[in-house]
Amino acid sequence: MMLEFIGDGPALLVCGAQRILAVADLHLGIESDLDRHGLHFRSRTNDRRERLEACIRSTSPDTLVILGDLKHGVPFTTRQEHREIPEFIERIRSLVPVRLVPGNHDVGIEHFFEQDELLPKEGAVIDGTGYVHGHMYPDPSLAGRLIIAGHHHPVVSIRDEVGCALRSPAYLFSPLDRECLGFPADPGGGSASRVIFIPAFNELTGYDIQRTLREPFSPLSRCARREEAEVLLADGTFIGPASALEGDEPDPEP
Repeated sequence: MMLEFIGDGPALLVCGAQRILAVADLHLGIESDLDRHGLHFRSRTNDRRERLEACIRSTSPDTLVILGDLKHGVPFTTRQEHREIPEFIERIRSLVPVRLVPGNHDVGIEHFFEQDELLPKEGAVIDGTGYVHGHMYPDPSLAGRLIIAGHHHPVVSIRDEVGCALRSPAYLFSPLDRECLGFPADPGGGSASRVIFIPAFNELTGYDIQRTLREPFSPLSRCARREEAEVLLADGTFIGPASALEGDEPDPEP
């Protein structure tokens, strides 16, 4: 298996017997929610669709796997989502078969997808790799595999000695504690379970990696081995161990 990092997504291409393109957290319809909070943005759904179409055309995947939170509104589907999601899905379907692991924002998402396009919320194994949204305990069938997860919207903040800062979508990779997740023991001493949290496709969302490690908010992040975690930028540039960034987290909000 090989991983190709698509910085223009961000998206992750997993190459084995199949070519699987994974994206997460599109949060279509987020503009309606921001508008209710006094932040006014035009809808960027078409922009995100065009960006996703470009990723599909450049990688020629066999399947597109969306790792949850395709939509934003909870617990209801907003008018913006009802208006925009059907065309979005039809345009993507015309290019590649689509599978969705429903996320915590995807209440009612089954109205937009065919039954065989929806994967279990606990995750699924495709061509030897696990795919989850990341808000639930993963299915035991994902034990001993690389698990690709969304939900965490990782971004990294790096500052130099004069205070200049880079804030960028990033990947967080970590081995997982099997017992913490309740995964069955492997008497044969097989491969360790590990996770790679992929950045949100939606450019308006992000959550600092150091905060995720310091205050984990999901089963996968709670069971990550923080001392072994590593960080990569959206294009796959290796930054180093997450522990090396501990002095670079953003200042606390007032």
